Amino acid sequence: MSGRSFLRTPLRYREYNISFILIGINFLVFFLTTLSPNVWRYLAMNPVFVVHGNYWWQVVTYMFVHGGMSHIFFNMIGLFFFGTQVEQRLGSWEFLMFYLVVGTLAGLFSLAFYWFGGNYMVFLVGASGAIFGVLLAFATLFPTAMIYIFGIIPVRAPILVMGYTVLELISQISGRRGNVAHLTHLAGFLFAFLYFWIRFGINPIRVFIDDLRR
Repeated sequence: MSGRSFLRTPLRYREYNISFILIGINFLVFFLTTLSPNVWRYLAMNPVFVVHGNYWWQVVTYMFVHGGMSHIFFNMIGLFFFGTQVEQRLGSWEFLMFYLVVGTLAGLFSLAFYWFGGNYMVFLVGASGAIFGVLLAFATLFPTAMIYIFGIIPVRAPILVMGYTVLELISQISGRRGNVAHLTHLAGFLFAFLYFWIRFGINPIRVFIDDLRR
């Protein structure tokens, strides 16, 4: 079997409500890290811990760690509203693979950026990289869907994704980062795009452009 055919081989469609399981795991980890800061440092991603301490699991576990109630709340709201729809379309196993691959690659990308940029003491936490990937997947699979910002302003999903991309780029370039990992968000978009392009032969940008022409 060629590499190309392997990458394009679909997983068997099953529905297991993986989105809800992921939400439950996130809240469980949040509870554990609240009880013990040592668990937080063990699972959050730190460049020195990963490179010198060989804590390579952190490139995966960081996405299940959150910095506060509002942080996990908004990420899980996104996973609930968008993840469940994407999972229903792709199937649970494909969705799980998409979520973990995008989140892990976003973590690795951020790790390289921090390490070679000399930001050794940063701790990366949060599911945002994977969630941004889920948002792009939702906009690609449901390009005509309307998302209501603040529950009032209707915006088509592809326009929302493009708007977020511009805002994240501006925030990253301007240096107004605060405690928000804008680069990880952008990486989530990038690897979700590549996943759809390589795995399904779908170019999300082409989908967005076709939607704007309607």
